[in-house]
Amino acid sequence: MSIESPWLRIIGIGEDGLDGLSRTARELLDGAEILIGGARHLAMLPEDGRERIEWPSPLQSFVDKIHELRGRKVAVLATGDPMHYGIGATFAKVLPVEEMIVVPAPSAFSLAAARLGWPLAEVRTLTVHGRPLALLAAALYPGARLILLSEGRETPGKVAAFLTGAGFGKSAITVFEHMGGAKEARLDGIAESWAHAPGADFNTVAVQLSAPDRPVTLGTAPGLDDSFFENDGQLTKREVRAATLAALRPGPGQLLWDVGAGSGSIGIEWMRADPLARAIAIEPKAERIARIRRNAETLGTPFLKIVEGQAPDALDGLEEPDAIFLGGGITAPGLLEICWNALKPGGRLVANVVTLEGEAELTEARATLGGELIRIAVSRLEPVGPYHGWRPLMPVTQWICRKQGPGGKG
Repeated sequence: MSIESPWLRIIGIGEDGLDGLSRTARELLDGAEILIGGARHLAMLPEDGRERIEWPSPLQSFVDKIHELRGRKVAVLATGDPMHYGIGATFAKVLPVEEMIVVPAPSAFSLAAARLGWPLAEVRTLTVHGRPLALLAAALYPGARLILLSEGRETPGKVAAFLTGAGFGKSAITVFEHMGGAKEARLDGIAESWAHAPGADFNTVAVQLSAPDRPVTLGTAPGLDDSFFENDGQLTKREVRAATLAALRPGPGQLLWDVGAGSGSIGIEWMRADPLARAIAIEPKAERIARIRRNAETLGTPFLKIVEGQAPDALDGLEEPDAIFLGGGITAPGLLEICWNALKPGGRLVANVVTLEGEAELTEARATLGGELIRIAVSRLEPVGPYHGWRPLMPVTQWICRKQGPGGKG
């Protein structure tokens, strides 16, 4: 395919403007009829009479209409690498890849890593541009290195305050402004004593995380301490939760239904396991929904989707899941059948019960659909007067079943 073929040309550009473009990028830009970009990008181009379109707000309204420009040569200017949290990735979701060509420039992540001497493969890259700062909570680990795309000039101070509030106040912060251009500047400091006034809107934040000054949620392995979840007793306990997540097997892009979510612990830990994992928490009680939202925000999964309603009716119309967890309500008429039918081929269904009636449902399900039944019995050491003894939790019966195909057994 020649570079002239696609009508949509998405061109990454840096602070050095036209001088930093490759020969291919410059040819694609010069051959375009329509120029699209932010005000900052369009200001880099000389006035030559071509039609210009500045990104509207909300941006999605334009993305939805981009196909109306088919048949004309369109150049879209984007900062750095358009496929790394950029407009290229957005357009790739709504247009065939054959209709566009993407020419990336060095991303802010690459530039910051180069300046700091950080191997980029060992850095957690995130964006808080148009996204909640709470996403940081799932990335906090002693010694970890983070590079963040910023929302604006206030972002570095907000990041510093967030880290301090999360127990990582000793973390080192470096802010790069206008990287790659004549106005490039660097600011360094410590989160808890960050005193720099808000600077340039166009900035990138790098963080070298310190050791925490108190117990915090660490890592992405399942089984966070129960104390990290606000709950009313409706909580899958740590040991059982770890075993349940291991059976569910979260992965990139995989969608979980957490049916009867309670405190939201299973869906939250599913999403913490991988930045691209998705989950829907289905819960009928308003007070529990409020807790789920608070837990998701605190634990770094603010994009957990919550559906208020009673299963199975509340499941109607939801996107087909890759995995389903049933932590309660297994005896509801038709629930298990509806969940099984909704599950994608190759998907996993895991159900936990603590009652004889629930065990009867799972025994029948195993006889019909296959899978395996496991009894999980956990005891915790607790004081008994001046001594110590083992106090058992309620045993949990767990059914794990993989769907081989439509109507197939696991």
